[in-house]
Amino acid sequence: MSPTRSTPRHASRNRATKETTVAVTVDLDGTEGKVHAATGLPFFDHMLDQLGRHGGFDLTVEATGDLHVDGHHTVEDVAIVLGEAFKEALGGKAGVRRFASGLFPLDEALVEVALDLSGRPFVAYDVPFGEFVLPLGDPPFNPEMAEHFWQSFAVNAGITLHVTRRAGRNTHHVVEATFKGVARCLRDAVRVEGDAVPSTKGRL
Repeated sequence: MSPTRSTPRHASRNRATKETTVAVTVDLDGTEGKVHAATGLPFFDHMLDQLGRHGGFDLTVEATGDLHVDGHHTVEDVAIVLGEAFKEALGGKAGVRRFASGLFPLDEALVEVALDLSGRPFVAYDVPFGEFVLPLGDPPFNPEMAEHFWQSFAVNAGITLHVTRRAGRNTHHVVEATFKGVARCLRDAVRVEGDAVPSTKGRL
């Protein structure tokens, strides 16, 4: 059966290690971006909220991790589990648009995003910051972890993803623009337009 609005596209995934415990639920055809994110990293929760709201899918993320070390393990493991859930929710991808791209501004920041629900994980991430980058939030989120988040997400979701900073001085704005931009592209790419799998191979 093709994934139409009457065919649920949702998934729940869990992961538990000595470093983190993560639970994620995603509904690609939910209530237009109802999000609950609780990771212990307020700025990261804010970014996950942007991802769900601008992606137009319902998202629940609950995570506990070794934040006394730093936020690396929490961010990485959330990305892994979210990617797995996203891939499961997509199912066979019949009828999806597959490709999406765009330019996304946030004040002085401008980010370009292009993605393909290809089933072939690949990430090209060119979002440089200045020499001195301050952490965001308390407990702190290292802005450089945004790249690692998208790398881990795309690999586990089976997505080809390109993200490029075109402009921007404010670190918060640049990071947020990447989350909003990827979210909008995911929203477009998962949209169902027909019944066929958009590939000459017959599968993605």
